Amino acid sequence: MKCPACNELMIVVEYDRIEVDCCVVCSGVWLDAGEIELLFGDHAAWDRLISSGRRSTATQEKVRRCPACRKKMDKLVAGTDTPVTFDRCPRGEGLWFDQGELDTLLRHGRVMTGGETVTSFLAEVFQGRNQANSGG
Repeated sequence: MKCPACNELMIVVEYDRIEVDCCVVCSGVWLDAGEIELLFGDHAAWDRLISSGRRSTATQEKVRRCPACRKKMDKLVAGTDTPVTFDRCPRGEGLWFDQGELDTLLRHGRVMTGGETVTSFLAEVFQGRNQANSGG
């Protein structure tokens, strides 16, 4: 699958039997439909957080195309303290998070669920990649 941000091939990382597509070039993350709820660990809390999201038309972000169906994705903004803009496939194929967006959104969720396993896992994946690229 190609990254909707930089068009590079993404790698698949498995976490707790959930496959997460990660771009090793731009550190973006693609989650297929239903995966965010599984990673979040609390379906009701995720629904509350995401339902606070609203469509964003006033963004400087480039339009992204869904890596599954190639349709232009919708920009959504969720969260209150630190709003996060992310992309959602209009056909429901999944969600795209540019570097740092998923982490920020999950931090909002930690307040609701008290969990941080996924955030720690993703940080390790990208921290390890960044150390390898810098030679350290």
